[in-house]
Amino acid sequence: MNVSEYIARLKNSPSFMKNVTEWRVLPEREAQYAEFPKGLDGRIPDTLAQRGILRPYTHQRRAWDLALEKRDFVVVTPTASGKTLCYNVPVLDAILKDASSRALYIFPTKALSSDQVAELYSMIEAMGVEIKAYTYDGDTPASARTAIRQAGHVVVTNPDMLHQGILPHHAKWVKLFENLRYVVIDEIHTYRGVFGSNLANVLRRLKRICAFYGSDPTFICCSATIANPQELAERMLERHVELIAENGAPAGKRNVVFYNPPVINRQLGIRAGSIPETRDIAAGLLQAGVQHIVFAKARLTVEVLVRYLKDMVRDPLGNAGTVRGYRGGYLPTQRREIERELRAGRILSVISTNALELGIDIGQLDACVLCGYPGTIASTWQQAGRAGRRGSESLMIVVASSNPLDQYIINHPEYFFEQSPERALINPDNLYILLNHLKCAAYELPFQDGEGLEGAENVGELLEYLEEQNILRHVAGRYYWMAEEFPQAGINLRSASDQNFLIVDITDPKKHRVIGEMDRFTVPMLLHQYAIYMHEGRQYQVEKLDFEEKKGYVRRVDVGYYTDADLTTSLKVLDEFETVATSLLPRARGEVLMSSIVTLFKKIRFDTHENLGWGPVTLPELEMHTTACWWTLPDWLERDYERERLTNAMVGLAHLMRHIAPMFLMCAAQDIRVVYHVRDPYTGKPTLFLCDSTPGGIGLSERVFEMDRELFARAREMLAECPCPDGCPSCVGATVGEGGKGTLLEVLNRLLENP
Repeated sequence: MNVSEYIARLKNSPSFMKNVTEWRVLPEREAQYAEFPKGLDGRIPDTLAQRGILRPYTHQRRAWDLALEKRDFVVVTPTASGKTLCYNVPVLDAILKDASSRALYIFPTKALSSDQVAELYSMIEAMGVEIKAYTYDGDTPASARTAIRQAGHVVVTNPDMLHQGILPHHAKWVKLFENLRYVVIDEIHTYRGVFGSNLANVLRRLKRICAFYGSDPTFICCSATIANPQELAERMLERHVELIAENGAPAGKRNVVFYNPPVINRQLGIRAGSIPETRDIAAGLLQAGVQHIVFAKARLTVEVLVRYLKDMVRDPLGNAGTVRGYRGGYLPTQRREIERELRAGRILSVISTNALELGIDIGQLDACVLCGYPGTIASTWQQAGRAGRRGSESLMIVVASSNPLDQYIINHPEYFFEQSPERALINPDNLYILLNHLKCAAYELPFQDGEGLEGAENVGELLEYLEEQNILRHVAGRYYWMAEEFPQAGINLRSASDQNFLIVDITDPKKHRVIGEMDRFTVPMLLHQYAIYMHEGRQYQVEKLDFEEKKGYVRRVDVGYYTDADLTTSLKVLDEFETVATSLLPRARGEVLMSSIVTLFKKIRFDTHENLGWGPVTLPELEMHTTACWWTLPDWLERDYERERLTNAMVGLAHLMRHIAPMFLMCAAQDIRVVYHVRDPYTGKPTLFLCDSTPGGIGLSERVFEMDRELFARAREMLAECPCPDGCPSCVGATVGEGGKGTLLEVLNRLLENP
């Protein structure tokens, strides 16, 4: 059955359609073409013509014109719109005209790097020219590295390798840095938060080294649709960047379906779970033979769905290769194999976290199912773009979970379709991040007196501080690196932790093998002792977690449940930056110490998802210095409401805020924490905190501090619209006691009506 027939079948299914809150059909779009630029090397149009590309799209032509004029630009068009040619063509043209020219490609993941270098190499082979394009990352053999440094015309890498393996050893890369014509930064929308703030500083170091060798490369950026691509690129590069947003590529007809699971307990407002509903929808696609991708927000959800769907397609020998999982934590060889199988069409269903959201070529997919709203409009469209990539009709189904943001989006489709995508936010001058990169920059090249790092503030003061700490030495007007350690090694660009744990399968006592990896902050939740760790739908029990060796030892089991852990967070105010006393609520912002600890885990049965019991978790507490904003409740609230009733209401508000705030900030729900203290030691009053989940903060809580009434007004709106009589998981959460919803609505009305 093809996807169009399957769509018709869904429309004729009353049991499916009664849960659909919106079915919107986005029409086909015709291509808009231009001509090849006159100055382009003739071999390029000839090669493209052999591939059926007789004319470029209008956005491609605009990109080539700007590149030939040596102007920096960012291209913002949807998935599968030919962005790759926007940078491959000018790069190849420059090298064909001058063999000494060099280009550096930066992709956020190794998978994307290898995918794009294969595309570039096939084009070079078709032209029959001597242009060398190589991937340079952690998997590149030592024997090949010298040849790449000397002869690589196009070096394809990722931010981590640029930071640790190229910039500190720039003396070995003289040919690259002396002749660097283009720097390509793809998927720039992924560089937000900590990762983006780190990359902006890596680019500061790159430009400093280029200036040292006498080159001034043109920067070409590509992005998915976000609200502020030009602003993000300019903040990242600290220079003017031209914007190309008019998409000339064609698109097939798209069906976007919003699906809200049915209410199964009207009194408690409980809906059917998003996981079983997603499973049933994916099962229908499997049975119809429609190749599709299922996106889930959490690793655990991916593994539960993989288990369900594999059980549906197992043959008598137990093989279920047509269903595969894909997420961070799988080993690189396993991920490459899954990508190849998808392209070849041998996989019918792949269940993934947002790891497959980026533009890796995974072939022709017809449908996309989202288990829960991804958190941002930009991410939703990016995931939707994985289906119908070749211009055919496609289907996207968003299955809402019971969290407040999902329920708001699913019941207000106009917000999703009419609102512009979210803004990406970075803060390169975060002191924690900037200081780390100043150390790296000083290691790479000494700083002269008065010299800065492009766009960075207070560099002189920070260099003096590093001298006082005996990290730098000031001699004859220069700051030299003098510490023994290699500074780049201690900085992880993507998170606050550089400590990954290996997951070791000890089922066979004679042959232990590594099956995956996990970052330090996720380990307490998923890899504590007695947890059921799931990998490609298989179950493993964690026998031992060794914090010293950073290894988790797991044994293969087959039990009818999985585990999920509870995380407890507390905050302590360290410093107050700013206070506003006269507004909706007295509010302040400052620095806090956030402590997180996992105390217990639950056993949850497959299929019914009922709780089978719990167990304790004994792991060390994790601490982090970050920034937060907080609101203290006015005295009249405590006077007018008994403590338990007020606490219930405020715990419900914290639950709402945790899901509402990411709608205003372009961030994932896990990028912030919201905590309510019944009596905070610092303020002496009931206090609601919202803080960044990253060391030093990246400005999320600061933006919330500036919003004042917006979050509270949206919370009241969502609360009032929820049809439940007295609070449910879709508004105040599952843990709020009786009367919590009514009290909270009353409190918010009084607060918002006060001047």
